[in-house]
Amino acid sequence: MKLFAGVLRKDPDGRTYLVTPTEKIDVEVEDAPFLAVEMEVQGMGSDQQLVFRTNVDDVVACGSDHPLRFTEQQPGGGLKPYLHVRGRLEALLTRALVHDLVALAVEEQHQDAPVPGVWSGGVFFPFSAP
Repeated sequence: MKLFAGVLRKDPDGRTYLVTPTEKIDVEVEDAPFLAVEMEVQGMGSDQQLVFRTNVDDVVACGSDHPLRFTEQQPGGGLKPYLHVRGRLEALLTRALVHDLVALAVEEQHQDAPVPGVWSGGVFFPFSAP
């Protein structure tokens, strides 16, 4: 799996490919190609740094270069958090990590309203879908 993860790419057309020097194979990804399975919390408050490990052992420090984003889950309307890993590839946070993330939530002013979210790498990530 790690071998395939290293040659995985998502192109601007939104499609995901396995790309080797001789082939480009279209693959179907239902949601996200990776899962964030572990989270380490370093520091506190706005200086906090969240460091994630994926199911293929990528270690990603969340911040401006590797942001969290949230989408509305269908059906049900809950939020699904994703972490930018590399290129256009993301990791879906596991349910256990979602609970850990919620436990770290603070309320901050965002777009003239108080919203819950988390700090990482000097960036506030509100728990809201765009």
